[in-house]
Amino acid sequence: MLRPGPGLSSRMILAVLLLCSTLGISFVEGKATMEQMAKTGELMRSVCIGKTKVSEDLVNGLGESKFPDVKELKCYVSCIMEMMQAMKKSKLNYDALMKQIDTIMPDELAEPMRNAVTICKNSADGIKNGCEAAYALAQCISKNNPKFIVP
Repeated sequence: MLRPGPGLSSRMILAVLLLCSTLGISFVEGKATMEQMAKTGELMRSVCIGKTKVSEDLVNGLGESKFPDVKELKCYVSCIMEMMQAMKKSKLNYDALMKQIDTIMPDELAEPMRNAVTICKNSADGIKNGCEAAYALAQCISKNNPKFIVP
């Protein structure tokens, strides 16, 4: 049984379990629908905003490729990347992320995301701070993906 520990709140455990159950449905049926992606994104967003205390206005700006130099926003991006298992300890988990893209993302989002992740796979190399590394990766992906979305 999962129990809260350092850095792992009951709210985060619940969110991860809900995320898994939401994505579990899509694994049975095939790729996630845009509606499922939106619902999962809302859940991740809620958890990560709560964890980092970033303003919703700053988070909304990410979808418009606005990346101000704000610590809470950088850590929000890190939280999202870790929940997606795209990054772990400041490192891109390239193979896992590509597998998720191929398995879960609707086709209209998958191809541009695959291309951007491939271009950006080394963009966080050498950055030790997890928030900074995730932010650098997100900025690169945003620049190279015309269909960039952030929960």
